[in-house]
Amino acid sequence: MTDMRRRQTLPVLAGLMAGPALVRAAFASQDQPVKIVVPFTPGTGPDIIARFVAQRLAAKLGQPVVVENVAGASGNIGSQQVARAKPDGHTLMSSVNTLVMNPSLYKNLPYDPVTDFVPLGLTAWGSLVLVANPNQKPNTLAELIAAAKAAPKALTYGSPGVGTPHHLSMALVETAAGIELLHVPYKGTAGAVQDLLGGQIGYMFLPVHVSAQHIRAGKLKAIAAGSPQRLPQLPDVPTLAESGLKGVDVDMWYGFFLPKGTPPEIVERLNREIAAILATPEAKAAFQAQGLIPATSTSAALGESVVRDRARWADVVAKRGVTTE
Repeated sequence: MTDMRRRQTLPVLAGLMAGPALVRAAFASQDQPVKIVVPFTPGTGPDIIARFVAQRLAAKLGQPVVVENVAGASGNIGSQQVARAKPDGHTLMSSVNTLVMNPSLYKNLPYDPVTDFVPLGLTAWGSLVLVANPNQKPNTLAELIAAAKAAPKALTYGSPGVGTPHHLSMALVETAAGIELLHVPYKGTAGAVQDLLGGQIGYMFLPVHVSAQHIRAGKLKAIAAGSPQRLPQLPDVPTLAESGLKGVDVDMWYGFFLPKGTPPEIVERLNREIAAILATPEAKAAFQAQGLIPATSTSAALGESVVRDRARWADVVAKRGVTTE
């Protein structure tokens, strides 16, 4: 379980501000835009964060900041592009924890999430909720586990695809609970949600802002929140830990990364400026509308989380025999 909690904003390197000369040197190419690469399609969490930050960061740096979507292969194409970019502070990446899941899912990955990037800092937390079609008899996680143990693979769950956070989150629950469910992968979230609402599949992990509207309308029932603490949007829904799976949470972290070799003074300057942007009430309101909670951290703290979560999800993938190829 990660030590970086959704509602904890870790200290930024405020005491290590780069001096004026170093800052000028770091961003000497004022005519060259700073590019934030998003390895996913527009409208995704990393894209929403990047676009919110870009305009405000441009004002702070005094130079253009543009967002470029380089989607494909579960984020691998864009991530590889950033890993190979010049480490001069003009290329950033807005990513999510799938970055550390992919090495266990894809063979011969052309980058390493630990050694090929410099973590810039945490940007947000996103929460998943385990939901069920109302016609499913189990109403609690304990009842679901009991039913699954009595009849392995009789209960079904969907996901937007093999290896997605939705899929691996349920795989983690299966591993922790010692149960076997039947995974039904879809090509995207829309089809999976449609079949969940229609009763073709029984369960699914969904982002809180997607699931809450259906729960309030009575079209889905909540089983457990995947976060360490109860969610403000669904305060009556117990967490996985409260439901019996101690030490288990499936929160998704979002963060900015830079190519390896980026000078420390650039990392510190960008960390400081972006942290100030994310600390505003405007960020809180904008992110909350998308089911995200803005957060900040030091570069080192995000780096520790990357290493820890890479090992955690590699263990889940190995134990469940998950493969995308």
